Amino acid sequence: MRALDRHRRDLLTAFAQLSLQEGAWESPIPGVTLLKNSQSYPPLPAFYEPCMVLVAQGVKRFHFPDAVVTYDNRNFLLVTVPVPADCEALVGPEGPFLGLSVRIDLQVLTDMLAHVPGKALQTRACPLTISAPAMDVEVASIGVRLLQAMRDPAEAAVLGPLLVRELHYRALAGSAGSMLRALLGGTPSRSSVHDALQKMHTAYGDLFRVQQLAREAGMSVSAFHDRFRAVTGSSPLRYLKLLRLHRARTLMIQSNLSAARACEQVGYVSQSQFSREFKGVFGLAPLQEVKRMRASLGLG
Repeated sequence: MRALDRHRRDLLTAFAQLSLQEGAWESPIPGVTLLKNSQSYPPLPAFYEPCMVLVAQGVKRFHFPDAVVTYDNRNFLLVTVPVPADCEALVGPEGPFLGLSVRIDLQVLTDMLAHVPGKALQTRACPLTISAPAMDVEVASIGVRLLQAMRDPAEAAVLGPLLVRELHYRALAGSAGSMLRALLGGTPSRSSVHDALQKMHTAYGDLFRVQQLAREAGMSVSAFHDRFRAVTGSSPLRYLKLLRLHRARTLMIQSNLSAARACEQVGYVSQSQFSREFKGVFGLAPLQEVKRMRASLGLG
């Protein structure tokens, strides 16, 4: 425990040595994002891609209809499929929320499964797609070394990808291994849901019908609906709606697209329906939400 406490302190020190701006920012290491929130905020709609998030300070919570997942400097976050949820940040008097998010690379995991003896890995079946496994010394140490490598461009380029790969191995070999194994394989029905998710994420602007997705998965509509909800915590149609709205918000913030153009690109036919559903999810009209987000990110 003393070693883990030391690594937690080292993680906070390594963050302090970086000049971080408010919000989420891509680091010099591909697939690694730095996170900083100086103020607490209530549960807000969020859409997390498959990732691992290591926290140095502060607390965040995911709120689902029937569960709450909390992660902090004792528990790292593991997300194995893109999931919509309400995310809450709790910032204490010690300072802002600080974390780093590492995108999960399926090819890296596949390579490891092919070369690492199965007996060295956890094999307990696990149906979850989001959890907060306990932080251990190995995982905390990798977080520290990732942050330290970011201070030097050569180290970021050379050592960064190796450290990301090591983090994948530690997660796969630890208590989170069952979730990652399920991501790569699992039951045929689970794999079919993953196929449907991949199709939604690569062609979210297309017309989707649940009946067609169920037929392609080889399931009845009700069975597909139940399995989809078990994997994502959401119905297929609500999941697609949230995906499109989050993509539209990103396009408007990062690419300066108008609401009308973003609405069209993500697959909405009616701009009034898009505006109504956008406000229903984010609490503000599209232009108001984009203005708020750009201001909070320092984008003007």
